Amino acid sequence: MKNSLKPKYDMRLLFSCLFLVSFLNVFSQEETKPKIEPIVKIDSLYREDQFYTTITYNLFSNIPADLKQNKFSLGISAGFLRDMPVNKKRTFAIAAGLGLSYQNFFQNLTISKDGSDALVYQVNDYNEFVSNRYRQYLVDVPIEFRWRNSTFDSYKFWRVYLGVKLSYAFATKSVLDDGESTYKISNDSNINKFQYGPYLSAGYNTWNLYIYYGLNPLFKSVKTLSGEDLNIRTINAGLIFYIL
Repeated sequence: MKNSLKPKYDMRLLFSCLFLVSFLNVFSQEETKPKIEPIVKIDSLYREDQFYTTITYNLFSNIPADLKQNKFSLGISAGFLRDMPVNKKRTFAIAAGLGLSYQNFFQNLTISKDGSDALVYQVNDYNEFVSNRYRQYLVDVPIEFRWRNSTFDSYKFWRVYLGVKLSYAFATKSVLDDGESTYKISNDSNINKFQYGPYLSAGYNTWNLYIYYGLNPLFKSVKTLSGEDLNIRTINAGLIFYIL
């Protein structure tokens, strides 16, 4: 009788062991689930340099005799440019945008008024007045052709951007203190409100040189008191910083 019961106990023991092994195997699989690594997506449609700000030194060119500048004539501008790549590697692009500019000029071209309240333009010696400056505020529309050797994961790259800037001077003001009177001329009708010219920005990473040359004169058909034509152009030279 002992021999007849032994196979049954052996079979039960075998099934119990198999069940235990299966249970432990399932449990261990639940506890040690493989980690799923996140999928890194490559942004093949990236855009570059869509916000900008410039700091410049402002100059006059094509000036009459004896016109000079003194102090630091500061210019500041900022705006947004829509970057539109035109090749698969996105190293060439066209950009257009909108911005605001402030330009300040310290110089010895004075604007005052005569007895009939007419505007008088004159180049004076610096010892003939206390202070004199001209400033203007502009809305800018820059349009540029871009080259850069950027990639989707690099924020440091070389760039050369060539463009043209169309500007509208919505506010201008000249202030002259000649020691006896102060002349404040706002929104001079002889100033060209629409201004335009080419510009170039080039550099690496954060530091980029910037230069703009105005093609049309700052003034309309204006002569100085001595009879010279005022065909002054503006030049802005300095640094431009890009974000995104």
